[in-house]
Amino acid sequence: MAEHELLKARAQELAEREWDMEAIIARYRRMAEEGIPRKVLNPDEILANREQILDRVQRRAEEYNFLARNCAKGTALALLEEFGLGNLEIIQALSPFPGFGGTGWMCGAVTGGLIALGLYFGSRDVLNYDATGAAIRAAREFMPRFKAATGSVLCPELQEVLFGRYMDPAASPENMAAFAEAKGFEKCSLLPGIGARIAAEVIIESMKKG
Repeated sequence: MAEHELLKARAQELAEREWDMEAIIARYRRMAEEGIPRKVLNPDEILANREQILDRVQRRAEEYNFLARNCAKGTALALLEEFGLGNLEIIQALSPFPGFGGTGWMCGAVTGGLIALGLYFGSRDVLNYDATGAAIRAAREFMPRFKAATGSVLCPELQEVLFGRYMDPAASPENMAAFAEAKGFEKCSLLPGIGARIAAEVIIESMKKG
């Protein structure tokens, strides 16, 4: 069972955060102009710096969510940047994924995390069934951990925790204005931070297995 009061307290901290927008935008603009930097991942180095990497991924997912106003984009972009995966067209494709197309289903922090896991564990070769299986196994590790950390994978239930009710921001301009007034973009950054951190944990743990 998620500690709802702790989650609300952490969300309130995000509502009160002084966001360094100049630095966040500059980092994003570099990726927009130059692409997501490719990386040769060194498992030993990553394992040795695990906590630092997890903290960075979490913080950047929070920042990118606040910048993009999109939990799926924020989650995925932090992971793609950290592990040198994919490109910004993938981030573009995540545009409708907050609340699973704004319908009130899957949280974008989950879908964004799944996209990153698919890029890391999957393969461009559709006949590579082993890679597909590895990506699915990673997803089956990721989703229960996210639910354990937050209490749900569904947008309305998560908003109930953060705001006391489902605000359904995609339903109307009035709902969106109320969501923004309630510091929704700041508070909902909690979920991309959690999702990106857990997805990064799954990736890093796989490096121990060789």
